[in-house]
Amino acid sequence: MRPRRQWWRFAAALGITAIAMIPVAVVVYLSLRPGTGSTSTATITFENFTNVFQATQTLTWLRNSLMVTLGTVVVSVAVAAPAGYVLSRGRGRTVSGYSLLLFVVQSLPVITSVIPLFIVFAKLGLVDSLLGLGIVYVGVSMSVATWMMAAYMDSVPLSLEQAAWIDGASVFGSFLRIVLPNSLPGVLSTAIFTFLVSWNDYLVAIVFIRTNTAFTLPLGLESFFQQNVTDWGSVMAIAVVMTAPPVIVFGTLHRFFSVGGIGGALAGQ
Repeated sequence: MRPRRQWWRFAAALGITAIAMIPVAVVVYLSLRPGTGSTSTATITFENFTNVFQATQTLTWLRNSLMVTLGTVVVSVAVAAPAGYVLSRGRGRTVSGYSLLLFVVQSLPVITSVIPLFIVFAKLGLVDSLLGLGIVYVGVSMSVATWMMAAYMDSVPLSLEQAAWIDGASVFGSFLRIVLPNSLPGVLSTAIFTFLVSWNDYLVAIVFIRTNTAFTLPLGLESFFQQNVTDWGSVMAIAVVMTAPPVIVFGTLHRFFSVGGIGGALAGQ
C-alpha cells in the first residue's frame, strides 16, 4: 500500500506541475510563432527574438534591469545580514522597537510611499535615474530581507558563537566566521527574494523612469502594447527574455539550499 500511495502523490504533484507550466509553455510557443506582419511560413521561428534584439532597445533594457537588480541584491544582503543578526541575537527595548518598526514598514503597501519619494527624488535629481530606482528597490525589500535573515540566523546555535568567543573571536568576528557561513541558505533566499522584487517591478519603475534608454525590461515590455494593434510575437519574446534570468539564477543556486549543514556541529550535546 505504501508504494501505491507514493505513486499517487507523485502523479498528483506531476499533474499540478503540468497545469502550472501551461502558461509558460504557451508563452514560449507563441514567442516561436511568426509575428504580426511576418512573411515566414515556418511553424517554429526565432524571428521574434531577432526582431526584438536588432530593431528595439531590448539589450539596453536588459542591461538596465541587470544593473539595478544586481545592485539591489548586493546592497540589500550586505545590510540585511548584520541587521538580521541584531534581531536574532539582540535583546532590549531598542531591538524590540526596531523589530516593530520593520513590521510596520513591511505592512505598508508600496504605493503609499511612491509619490512622496518621487517628490523628494525630484529635488535630489534622482528621477529618471537607475541609481534612484535602485535606492527605492533597496528600501522596499529591506524590511522583508532583514526578517528573512533574522529567521534563519535563529536556527544557528548560540553555542557555536560562544565557542568562538572562548577562542578569542570578537562578536563581529564570530558573525563573519560562524553565523554568516552557516546562514548561506538564508542569504541565498534573501538574495533571490530581492532579485525578484526588483526584476519584476513595474509600478515603481513607471513612476520614476521617463526616457526610453533608462527603461527596465517590464517598461520595455509595456511599450510593445499599442492602442490599435499589438505585436504579440515580440511581446512573448520579451516575456521569455524576462523569465530566463530568474530561472538561471534559481537553477544555479538551488543546490546550495540545505538546512542540515550545522547538524554535526552539536554532536554530543
